Order: sequence, then C-alpha cells, then structure tokens
Amino acid sequence: MSFHRYLFLLLLFTLTACDDLYPSGEDKRAPVDTTVVGSKAGQIAPEFSLFGTEGNTVTMSVELAGADAIVLYFTMWCPICDSHMSHMRTQVIPNYPNVRFLIIDFVSGSIADSRTAQEKNGYTDLTVLVDDASEVETLYEGTMGTTVVIQNTGGQGTILMNEDYKDSVKLTQTLDSLP
Repeated sequence: MSFHRYLFLLLLFTLTACDDLYPSGEDKRAPVDTTVVGSKAGQIAPEFSLFGTEGNTVTMSVELAGADAIVLYFTMWCPICDSHMSHMRTQVIPNYPNVRFLIIDFVSGSIADSRTAQEKNGYTDLTVLVDDASEVETLYEGTMGTTVVIQNTGGQGTILMNEDYKDSVKLTQTLDSLP
C-alpha cells in the first residue's frame, strides 16, 4: 500500500470515527439523582467512620456538624500527593478556617504505618485517616489525588466536588461558593 493511500485511509478512519467534529459543548451525561447517597457532585455524601493516625475515630457527620464543609484528599504519600498537600496547606487551608481538611491514606495499611508516613512527610498538623479496608475510597470512588468537597446542608452532607486535584482553582472556587 502506498504512503498516500495509507494516509488517506487513516484520515478517513479518523474523521468517520468522530460523532461530531463541531460539538455543542452541551453536557450529555445522565442527570445526577440528588435524592440518593452517592459519590457524584450533587448527591448526598455517604457516611463514614475511620481511625485517625492518633487512634481516634473520626466520623463524617460529627466533623461536618462543626464546619461549613469537609475536604477529603486521597493520598498515596508520593511526590505528586506531597506537592498537592503542600500547596493545599499553604495556599488553601489558611483561607478557610470553617472547613475541615481530612487526608485519607488508603495505601499504608495500618495506623502505625500511616502515622510513620504522616510524620516522615511533615503532616502532623493535619488529620490523617486510615482507610485500610478501602471503604471510603470505594464509597467516594477515590484514587490518588481525588479531592472531595462535602458541604454541610443541615444534618447531612452534599457533595459539591469530586475530582482529581489539578490545582487549587477548582477547589477554591468550590469553597468560595459556600454560604
């Protein structure tokens, strides 16, 4: 097959594989049911309780009761997560005193190992929760760098954001929208 014929077929395949070369920008995902418990923005936040690295039990509804919102950040203690947490700690957390920031360690496997990682990385000033059974990771469809904002909506939590941490812009916009 000649190069030009190959190039033509590749171009033809590429163009016919697209549904629309000029999309409208309209969000065509199915609407989120805001009356059910789930992991998507707009849904009721799933309740959870986890042990912290200091051996205490932390329950979402209790933490939320004394705050405007909770931010969950899922970490693996890698350089990327460390960069995100450092940025969050210096640029975001100080500006939102009525928001609780909880770090979810879903990889260390034990309270002792998680506490060691927390100390080694210099985060003893943050609340780190140990998700050794991946319960919260599953409930919130979390993975490395997932950031979840849960708003206190009078007795329950509503998810405002659940996405990967790219920078603080989306996070701060979401937190700025709190009443």
